Amino acid sequence: MTPNEQARVLAARLRYEPRDPALFVVALTHRSAEGPNNERLEFLGDSVLNLMLSERLYREFPSASEGDLSRLRARLVSEEPLADLASAMSLGEMLLLGSGELKTGGFRRQSILADAFEAVCGALYLDGGLESVRSQIGPMFEPRIAALPEPSTLKDPKTRLQEHLQANGWALPVYAVKRTSGEPHAQVFLVSCAVPHAAVETEGEGPSRRRAEQVAAQAALGALGIS
Repeated sequence: MTPNEQARVLAARLRYEPRDPALFVVALTHRSAEGPNNERLEFLGDSVLNLMLSERLYREFPSASEGDLSRLRARLVSEEPLADLASAMSLGEMLLLGSGELKTGGFRRQSILADAFEAVCGALYLDGGLESVRSQIGPMFEPRIAALPEPSTLKDPKTRLQEHLQANGWALPVYAVKRTSGEPHAQVFLVSCAVPHAAVETEGEGPSRRRAEQVAAQAALGALGIS
């Protein structure tokens, strides 16, 4: 298919009639191909998506803090979920790629798919405004928004444990490195997490002290009956 024909296929899948079809040709053009590419539209689409979803999450989670909202949004706009949405609309097969990317399967690469999805959002915004993005792209996110966990569960285990102890007026947990093993470039840390008030002490292993502390904190949450 020609680039114009591929842009028409995209518009049909979006159920959208473009005012400027050339925008959608550019949205489908990877930098490895000839002609104007989609990097600038990707930049714009990233901001448009963030705005649209920030507003949606703001209304959906009225009690969530700024940090909670940021963590929820990250669940929606990181590379993997955007690539999944691009795959669901078969965006990869419409992309205009250079010969090198075609040979190496660039149409299946997560980063390329996610970038193209953002570029399509940018094209929609320029062509029809934010309402077009809400109408054509917004519904794709609704099942994902409905499946989001409670904001409080997105915090890392150390933060959750600390906040729980502070809320009850208890002393903060005490972490200690019990053992390190392995080669210098591949060490494994064993760390303990003690909660004196509850007579709880747990352990966790990880490739860094921080990771081991998180594992131990998660175990402490479990010992305290906090899911």
